[in-house]
Amino acid sequence: MDARTVWVTGAGSGMGRASALVAAQDGRPVALSGRRAEPLEEVAEEIRAAGGTALVVPLDVADRAAVKAAAVRIGEELGSIEALVLSAGANAPRRYWRDQDLEQFAALTDINLLGPVAVIDAALPGMRERGAGTIVLISSYSAWRFSPDAGVAYSASKTALGPLAATLNAQENQHGIRACHLCPGDVDSAFLDQRPQVPGAADRAVMLSPEDVGRAVSFVLTSPPHVVIDELVISPAKPAV
Repeated sequence: MDARTVWVTGAGSGMGRASALVAAQDGRPVALSGRRAEPLEEVAEEIRAAGGTALVVPLDVADRAAVKAAAVRIGEELGSIEALVLSAGANAPRRYWRDQDLEQFAALTDINLLGPVAVIDAALPGMRERGAGTIVLISSYSAWRFSPDAGVAYSASKTALGPLAATLNAQENQHGIRACHLCPGDVDSAFLDQRPQVPGAADRAVMLSPEDVGRAVSFVLTSPPHVVIDELVISPAKPAV
């Protein structure tokens, strides 16, 4: 495998962490980004202990200047960015028109939609120059099939990632760049703490694990260069009744 760098956002926990670990297991240098340095360092230590290469680059994806600076640093310290796994995301307990706050709506959009756009924008010129690149947008089942309780801002911003991936494939496949809109169903992770009612142990037991999503990300990253996985939906099996 051509061991080019994978840049993972939201890498300190959940699906981002699992994706970073599996990318490192596949033999790729991994750049780890997120807002909190301590969890990122823990993931980096785990990767290095297994013989991999990891660089911690803390940032808020809503800070566009920081994103650009991070892309430059990663290129200098790890080499060309071959792949992006965009896992940074947010939601909030207030999810309905009756109680939403417009500033909160804007903040969620900055993270869930404009954040991925900023990271892609920073990495795309280098990918285009090299003629290769894979972009995985970790979205949501609610972006694939309407889920009324997912939230107005969350649903709108995550659903927009589908056309984002589609336009990348329509315009950039000719440059060797491919994008996947990855839509997982319920995942047992700390992200569930942002729900109005946090699920209990019994509900979590039948959900996907972050590692399930990590394996899906690995499948996309390791697919042959001529294969484009436009959209991938994974969901937990329905329990027997």
